[in-house]
Amino acid sequence: MNGEPEVHEEFEARLKAYEGRSAAATGVGRDPVNEPMIRHWCEAMGDTSPAYTGPDAIAPPTMLQAWTMAGLTRRPERTAAYDELLTLLDESGHHAVVATDCEQEYLRPLRPGDEITFDSVIESVSGRKATKLGAGYFVTTRTDVRANGEPAGTHRFRILKYAPAHRSSKPAERRPRPVVNRDNAGFWEGVARHALLIQRCTTCTALRFPWLPGCGTCGSPDWDTVEASGEGRVYSYVVMHHPPFPAFEPPYAVGLIELAEGVRIVSNVVGVPYDKVRIGMPVRLEFRRYDDELVLPVFQGVTP
Repeated sequence: MNGEPEVHEEFEARLKAYEGRSAAATGVGRDPVNEPMIRHWCEAMGDTSPAYTGPDAIAPPTMLQAWTMAGLTRRPERTAAYDELLTLLDESGHHAVVATDCEQEYLRPLRPGDEITFDSVIESVSGRKATKLGAGYFVTTRTDVRANGEPAGTHRFRILKYAPAHRSSKPAERRPRPVVNRDNAGFWEGVARHALLIQRCTTCTALRFPWLPGCGTCGSPDWDTVEASGEGRVYSYVVMHHPPFPAFEPPYAVGLIELAEGVRIVSNVVGVPYDKVRIGMPVRLEFRRYDDELVLPVFQGVTP
């Protein structure tokens, strides 16, 4: 089925028939509950609770899903029923997907050494819902987690499978204007003449970006500027898919660019497909005009 999504009672009854069916075969956690994973989680979250360290340590309850995840290189053991449900939605026009929320219930603490097993079930499929992204169906799976055979918690995960809304033909939106103030006006004056200027402390010579009224290294308020060579590399990046913003056409890559001078700037990576952007990719500065008023520095990806 192509085109407009099929919407009628028979179709929704077919979706409802999957409720209660298994979403994943009985799974076994790849690792027992362990102290290194707990430590890494706490460091990433900035959680310094003493409950998660020492001889009587427990795992943070919010790690519940972490012990059931398949990892980056192994596909979750989904059942044929769950694949059929997703295929049915895809073929009816609801081919886009976005995660919406999750809920967790904790039944007992998890401790280092606990062996984890779990089962997943398709708990519910909603009726057709209209959203800003488009009309679709919320699919909720429930995972029951056990530690050494005892119930330890429940994790519910909900996605929206939807048909992307058609955009109305509106006049092209302008990009947002940068906020120019007394602290960064010199930077934007440089951009207007196609120069990317970096502040330099005239006391300790430290370079800084973004522009600030004082040096973060020595505290001096005195500075001048140096012009960036324009060479750099992708230090990190994200690909924006949702939500859509006026004047932007997703998907597109936003990079944290490390300039040859050592400072970093956030900007778009252009000239290469968004899915070809990689950490470490060389980039070269260029200035792109978006309308009569707006010029922005962007970075052209350099492919081998």
